[in-house]
Amino acid sequence: MTLFRCVAPGRRSIVAAFLATPLLTLAACGTKQAPGNGSESSNPQEVAGNAVGGVTGLPGTPMAERVAVIGLLNKRNGITRTLSMKPGQAFRVDNAIVRLRACETAAPWEEVPETGAFVQLDVRESRDNQWHRAFSGWLFKERPDRNVVQHPIYDVWVMSCAMSWPETGADTVRVEGRGGAVGNSSAGNASESSADQSATAPSPGTSASSNSAE
Repeated sequence: MTLFRCVAPGRRSIVAAFLATPLLTLAACGTKQAPGNGSESSNPQEVAGNAVGGVTGLPGTPMAERVAVIGLLNKRNGITRTLSMKPGQAFRVDNAIVRLRACETAAPWEEVPETGAFVQLDVRESRDNQWHRAFSGWLFKERPDRNVVQHPIYDVWVMSCAMSWPETGADTVRVEGRGGAVGNSSAGNASESSADQSATAPSPGTSASSNSAE
């Protein structure tokens, strides 16, 4: 009886532990989130981007100071992100990294208004859990069909590019209203030409007197 009393409780504890193990496993599986759920609601996080070297001598807002708005769509869940970023910045949203290299809007004097951005899209693929370059090139707001991002999950497009062009430059000649001077140099040439004409042209009285004298 003593042996039974010593062994039986141990067996009951072993059986209880054996039966509890699947329950604990199922509970752990139930609390694990499915891939993609939960992380899709995370906010975009800035990651290491690429430095943008400014090109000297170009008019308008420097490239590093321009601000572009880029749209990112996850086709699986239909969630759209709006990323406001400067050239050289990169933002990660789940398994996608959007990098902005440059953006530009057409000058006010251009006939066709266009807004473009040079965007790079890196996606971490599930086949090898590695990052791959899915797209790299210019995207245009007015012509989305000119360059298309071909990826089964993510889509990227440009929405705007905040920059300004100067109204005047070193060679700019400001034209005044009607009757006004066209510019300093033009006004000077016009006054000189009128003075020369008045000095060389004979007056009506002089020509009449000469004719009568003959």
